[in-house]
Amino acid sequence: MADKNTVIVTQTGSPIGRQGDQRATLIGLGLNKLNRTRELEDTPAVRGMINKVRHLVRVEEAS
Repeated sequence: MADKNTVIVTQTGSPIGRQGDQRATLIGLGLNKLNRTRELEDTPAVRGMINKVRHLVRVEEAS
């Protein structure tokens, strides 16, 4: 993955009490527990998913 742009996404908020599609989006990103981190390819689809749950995640640029 060194030659591709990636982002590091960490779940910081709980999906409890949120809409079902937000919970499904977190699962789609590979996040389902607090403080779980995933390194994902920086694509428009992933950015859209991050934007949908931006209040529940922290995003950092991978180096």
